[in-house]
Amino acid sequence: MTTASRTTVIASPQTHRFTQPLPLQSGAQLPSYELVYETYGQLNAQRSNAVLVCHALNASHHVAGVYADAQGQPIARSEGWWDNMIGPGKPLDTNRFFVIGVNNIGSCFGSTGPTHTNPATGQAWGADFPVVTVEDWVNAQARLLDVLGIQQLAAVMGGSLGGMQTLSWTLQYPERVRHAVVVASAPNLTAENIAFNEVARRAIVTDPDFHAGHYLRHGTIPHRGLRIARMIGHITYLSDDVMNEKFGRQLRPLARQVNEAVEAGDVPELERLAYQYTTQGMEFQIESYLRHQGEKFSEYFDANTYLLITRALDYFDPARNHGGSLAAALAGVQADFLLVSFTTDWRFFPARSREIVRGLLQNRRHVGYAAIDAPHGHHAVLLDDPRYMAAVRAYFEHTVRITAGDTCTGGQTA
Repeated sequence: MTTASRTTVIASPQTHRFTQPLPLQSGAQLPSYELVYETYGQLNAQRSNAVLVCHALNASHHVAGVYADAQGQPIARSEGWWDNMIGPGKPLDTNRFFVIGVNNIGSCFGSTGPTHTNPATGQAWGADFPVVTVEDWVNAQARLLDVLGIQQLAAVMGGSLGGMQTLSWTLQYPERVRHAVVVASAPNLTAENIAFNEVARRAIVTDPDFHAGHYLRHGTIPHRGLRIARMIGHITYLSDDVMNEKFGRQLRPLARQVNEAVEAGDVPELERLAYQYTTQGMEFQIESYLRHQGEKFSEYFDANTYLLITRALDYFDPARNHGGSLAAALAGVQADFLLVSFTTDWRFFPARSREIVRGLLQNRRHVGYAAIDAPHGHHAVLLDDPRYMAAVRAYFEHTVRITAGDTCTGGQTA
């Protein structure tokens, strides 16, 4: 639930506990579990204006708005991960739509995951947490919508892995989705993407502090593995152009010695200090940047969660049960689509989005497609490119219709 004061939206997470076990694609099941979620805007009287936003690898239910302290004042730097996209007057306008963000099971941001207690043992689940898939997440989200009394969504929206969930929603619950907005995603992972995930996972599981996934029982955290995993992932999120523009071959400042040499005009000394001639220290700015990103990530993310989510990415492949035909897999889709890709995104390059477009057109679905010439690579999903924002805004303003009335007046919050 959220409250708004002028332009500041205060977000407040909610938790729902499910006592009925959740059957999983693997054949296992998750016993009682909790889902943490946030909502923004108001659900109209007809319950027809709900939009579900699905998160990617290291995001959560905190999609938009900010958190408040005990005095009700906004907490600095607590903005939701898609706050530029979602809110009053923004492309996904919460003056018109009721937006729901759900933290997926297996995550480390509140919903039941590996750091929670396994009721069968009384200890943290750790590596015993069952493997989950995109389809499992969608089923869990659908149960939450049942609790909220929402039978049909005006739209589902997500980027990257969130886009895969969005696509899966239209396959698993075609009658419950009117529109799907898929940003920088793919119908499955290429071998290269699976390879990146595997290298990252190996960095984690070979960390001596991993303890076969039961590190919490040993009082350790595999920080080293998490740092390397994040560094690998971060490389794939940025384009070559952005890396070169931001860092190029710049060396790290050598602090006092360089400053003194510059002030003294000592050219030979500057030349001597140009390289440290080390194989283990940091020479270049890009090295410092990646290590910083890895360090931050290892302080807040869970290693088992990383393994689970990257494996869910690997497994997603709707065409697999249809002889490899994506068009056949999409035959039952009823939703209309907007797909967005970015020209410099080499993690999920535009050709992958066009595969989905072709499959939908073969099934005579209404499809909009925007290929944005943005320099930021996969990271562009979260940025403020005006063409990207305009495309999403136009789709929600002119294409996504709220049935049984287009107003939230007299509505209610869930």
